Amino acid sequence: MMDDLFEDQAPWLPKHQALGPGSVLLRQRLNTQANPLMREITALTAEHPLQHMVTRGGHAMSVATASCGRYGWVSDAVHGYRYTTTDPATGLPWSPIPAHWLTLVRTLAEEAGYPGFIPDSALINRYAAGARMGLHQDRDEATLDWPVVSLSLGLPARFMFGGPTRQSPVIDVPLLHGDVVVWGGTDRLRFHGIRPLKDGHHSLTGPYRYNLTFRRVQP
Repeated sequence: MMDDLFEDQAPWLPKHQALGPGSVLLRQRLNTQANPLMREITALTAEHPLQHMVTRGGHAMSVATASCGRYGWVSDAVHGYRYTTTDPATGLPWSPIPAHWLTLVRTLAEEAGYPGFIPDSALINRYAAGARMGLHQDRDEATLDWPVVSLSLGLPARFMFGGPTRQSPVIDVPLLHGDVVVWGGTDRLRFHGIRPLKDGHHSLTGPYRYNLTFRRVQP
């Protein structure tokens, strides 16, 4: 059972770990919220099915994604990465971010030093065994004044956290079920990604890791 890949380390891992001047890891902060979060993910992805988006180069991403909020994040071979107000798979506006999520994320952002954060976009990522996210910057937003808030559920992963360039040194951060990473300020454009997910099974999410990433797209 891969649930335990990092679990035996959890008691010795710091619960509040600075990853940089504007970045913090809040360890296992979601444990009491996990079940309602998964119920809401299930409901939202029934309305907006998870898709393997295609990059501008024509390659299907290994991570399956969906969105909610005023803006959803999409990609295709013609236009590449961008935000839209409608789901291209259904032609309908994205569903609102659940009120429970807005309250939770505002609390987490404030705990990390970013009071007043109200996201207008939430990206749902589902990782199966072998899925990965290459090093990239979150820079498609019209404003970079607000942080990125990233929630982890299910199978453990290795979060790559780099610097301002793709060639900057990268640290590997183990992410457990219930962990939260927040980065903003001078760290807002740090490169980051996820190493290929290892095979396993989690009691809540089955063979998957889910990641919820919250951003402010417009000022």
